Amino acid sequence: MPIPMIKKLAVIGVGLIGGSLARALREGGHVGEVVGFGRSLGNLETAADLGVIDRAEVSVAATVRDADMIVVAVPVGCMESIFSQLATSMMDGAVVTDVGSVKRGVVAMARTALGVRCSAFVPGHPIAGTEHTGVSASKADLFEHHRIILTPEDDTDVAAVARVRAMWQAAGGDVVSMSVAEHDDILAVCSHLPHVLAYMLVDLLIRRDDHKTTFDLAAGGFRDFTRIASSDPTMWHDICLGNRDALVKVLKDYQQNLDDLLSAIDRGDGQWLMDTFTRAKRARDTYIVKHQN
Repeated sequence: MPIPMIKKLAVIGVGLIGGSLARALREGGHVGEVVGFGRSLGNLETAADLGVIDRAEVSVAATVRDADMIVVAVPVGCMESIFSQLATSMMDGAVVTDVGSVKRGVVAMARTALGVRCSAFVPGHPIAGTEHTGVSASKADLFEHHRIILTPEDDTDVAAVARVRAMWQAAGGDVVSMSVAEHDDILAVCSHLPHVLAYMLVDLLIRRDDHKTTFDLAAGGFRDFTRIASSDPTMWHDICLGNRDALVKVLKDYQQNLDDLLSAIDRGDGQWLMDTFTRAKRARDTYIVKHQN
């Protein structure tokens, strides 16, 4: 049998993303052993029962022992503690990567905690997922034809980057690289902003006296717009705080757009509405719908 690309994969946080990556690599024959660690014993037992991991461990140190690839797939707020434990337990030659939606804060944590080992850390972010969480929602084809962003620093080991790139490509992802700053600024607009808007719309409605009737009458448009408000609140709490500078800036821009919209509707400016809606439809049809077909 051919030697797998990864001898031992350690997944710290066996949820939707970590579990799906393990499934994809296992089904493709790219990994020898998968060991998992997480806060929920029940979730780890489910992961073992589903065959996502070979076994679970009770500590980070035991999980990463002899692992040549370590994937940190916990909420951003938990990463500093994980990195600190990795600094004293990962073997020489091991590569570490993460799946966090924010990169500035994660890279800073890694530099502080890992010290000289930080050159083996390759920051990453798969642009894939659903509003569902936990290993039960994981699937082997989650990353197929989805972008995987890597944000290596100038001092990141080139061989480590190549190994992480090959891992994600084996899982079906289309890997691209960009700077940490570019990643966080772009994701603030196209991912973080839509999520917080969905949360706030649902929160606005639930605080109305007629919220039950409102939700009963909500049709497909409302469900489509607010689907992502079913995402993990802990994860998005961490993302908002971790990328607050970029997110505050884009929220202020959006607030200005809302003020312009409010003013146009208040004064009955139909031309402004038609021009704005037409421009938005044309942009979405060009850049999103076209690429889905």
